[in-house]
Order: sequence, then structure tokens, then C-alpha cells
Amino acid sequence: MKGLLTRRPVVAWALYDWANSAFATTVMAGFFPVFFKQYWSAGTEAAVSTFRLGLANGIGSLLIALLAPLLGAIADRGGARVRMLSFFTVIGAAMTAALYWVGQGDWITAALVYSLAAFGFAGGVTFNDALLVDVTEPEEYDRASAYGYALGYAGGGLLLLLNVAMVTRPRAFGLEDAGEAVRVAFPMVAVWWLLFTVPTLLWVRERVPRALPLSAAAGAGWRELRTTVGHIRRYRPLLWFLLAYWMYIDGVNTIIKMAVDYGLSLGFPQQSLIAALLITQFVGFPAAIAFGWLAGRIGARNGIFIAIAVYAVTTIAAYWMNSVTHFYLLAGVIGLVQGGIQSLSRSYFAALVPAGKQGEFFGFYNMIGKFAAVLGPFLVGVTALVTDNTRDGMLSIVILFVGGAILLTRSRVNPAAIRA
Repeated sequence: MKGLLTRRPVVAWALYDWANSAFATTVMAGFFPVFFKQYWSAGTEAAVSTFRLGLANGIGSLLIALLAPLLGAIADRGGARVRMLSFFTVIGAAMTAALYWVGQGDWITAALVYSLAAFGFAGGVTFNDALLVDVTEPEEYDRASAYGYALGYAGGGLLLLLNVAMVTRPRAFGLEDAGEAVRVAFPMVAVWWLLFTVPTLLWVRERVPRALPLSAAAGAGWRELRTTVGHIRRYRPLLWFLLAYWMYIDGVNTIIKMAVDYGLSLGFPQQSLIAALLITQFVGFPAAIAFGWLAGRIGARNGIFIAIAVYAVTTIAAYWMNSVTHFYLLAGVIGLVQGGIQSLSRSYFAALVPAGKQGEFFGFYNMIGKFAAVLGPFLVGVTALVTDNTRDGMLSIVILFVGGAILLTRSRVNPAAIRA
């Protein structure tokens, strides 16, 4: 374990989770939902603003979902996974910083800029996930993946803690009010994201036997993608896993993106909701590492089953939530399994991928996850709009966890290939 976690390429790869988690915590889960409802959608009914937020979360996810497999195939043949990661990181960071200049009440511009930022975030995640197989060996996937998510929780949590302090005491940081503190947090996330991506660009190298020029890689990538789509049924355990992942990660991503909005709709104070996010982050740090250890004893697949069950029970409990204390308790429970389900899904899938097709197949992996992120927020938003009840919207997520668990039972693989 010690040798793995101090190896320079592994540390550099894991630092990308540290870098981009600032967007996932401060922006995606934290300040954007609050600011979108109270500043960019000021004066709008709760159910309508929830629908708008679901729309904003869905657009960027849809864009990357459509492009990810082809981009991954091109990157595989051209040895361009690191370059693709840097490209999407620049887009995501630039658009995140641009949120600073979006005016009050301009929810359409806020939604579009945020969608492009989420597009860059999702693209960077796609290629960083694919690089896992370049920095480790198969028997190290579970621990390395958990290490990355653990650093992500720590890094994202630290910057969020600073941003919360800015919002709570803006004048101590030379800011006029809490609104300006939230706006300043967006470019801070962009700088953090870019800064901690540098080690990944410097020290992570791809294991590509023969890289092709970009034009040739594009043609070869397109042909490989068509072949993979035509023959993907041959990879039955992988196919069943992708279907299961599409269901359960939909629920996970939706909870991440919509939990704060849900709390606001129930009348909970903004500061309490952000505090709950901090609980999730700092509980998630040791819990992600613990899940990596757990996978070595019961298998990654069984660890995923445990996390799905916890998510389903927690979502049902949230339907009856009526106090901030309840919200805190549920945030702590989610923190115990959030990093685990993400890291074990990544490592389990990495062990299923045929050699030489990491970018392409991780493109499918992230495509599935992003299509799920399209469905989930829309499901919550539309259900809340139709029933005029945000509790019903959140409760609708449970079916995704149940369906994912059922499909995952079909993804049973050779124990020699992966511990399952």
C-alpha cells in the first residue's frame, strides 16, 4: 500500500481528483444550486427553479455523453488521453470563472455557462478515469481508485471550507457581502482546478504502443468505435455492468446535484446545507479509503451492492426529513458510501476493459453515467413540477437504485480477472 500511494505517477493521477473535486463540491453541489435559486432565479417558485436546475445539470451531461465514446477512441489511438484531459480542464475552469460575471436574474446565461463548465468537468473525468490503467496494475485498481476519490474529498472539502468561511464572514476577507463571496468563489475554483492539474500533465504517461497523428487517430478511432458498438454484446459482464451503472449512478449523481436544492425547498437555512456538504466531504475521505480496503476482502462488486443498499434506504428516509439535524445525519451516511460506490465502480470497470481500449470503453462508461445524470435531474424536476411536491421528486430516485442492483447481479465475472 505504501509503495503504491507514494509512487509519483499514482500521486499525480490522484491529484486530478483533488483538483476537479473543487468544482464538484463548491460549484456543483454547493454554491451553484443556492445561487441559482436565490440570485439567478430570484422570485421564482421553488418547483420551477428546481426544474430549471435539473435542466441546467442535464445539458452539459448530455453533450459529453454524446461525444465521450468517440473522443475516447481517438485518444486511445493517438495517445492523447492526457492532452484531452487538459483540453476539457481548460474549458471547465474557464466557464467556472465566467460565472462571476453573470448578472442577477439572468438564469438562462447562468444555466448555459454552468452547462459548459459541467461539460469540461465531465470530459476531464472521462480521460482521468481512463488513465487509471496507465499508472497502476490490475491488482492495484481498487486501492488506487479509492486513493483518488479520498484525495478528491479532502481537496474539495478544504476549498469548500475556505469558501464557506468567506460567505460566513465576508468582511474578514475584504468582501462586501455573502453574495460577492459566492461570486468570488467561482474563479477561485477555476484557479484551484488548473493549479493541481499540473502534476497530472507533467508526470502521468500513457502506455501507448504506437501513437498515430491526430487525423489518422480520428479515422481509426471512428472505425474502432463502430466495431465496438457492433460487438459489445460479446463483453456480457461488461454490458450488464454498464446497464447497472446507468441505473444506480443516476441516483448518486442526482443526489449530489439536487440535495441542496431539496433542502432549500424544505426551508432549511443555506448555511446549514453547506455545513452538511462539509460533513459529507470529510466523512467521505476516510470512507473512500476504507472501501478500497473492503474491496480487497469481499470484492468490488459486493462493496457496490452495500453502497447501493445504503443509498436506497437513505433516499427513502429523506422523504420524511423535517429538520436540519435529520439532514446532517443523512449527509454523514451518504459520506460513508459516496466515495466507495464511485471508486469501486471505476476500478471494477477498469478490470473488465479489454487491453488497449481504455479511453474508448471509459468513454462508454462515462457516457452511461452522464446519460444517467441527464435522466435523474429531469426525473426529480419534472416529478416535483407535476406533483408540486419536491419530496415526491426525490423519492422517485429509489427506483434507480433498485433497478441498478438487479442488473448488477448479472455482471458476474471470472474471479481470475477481478475479485468479485
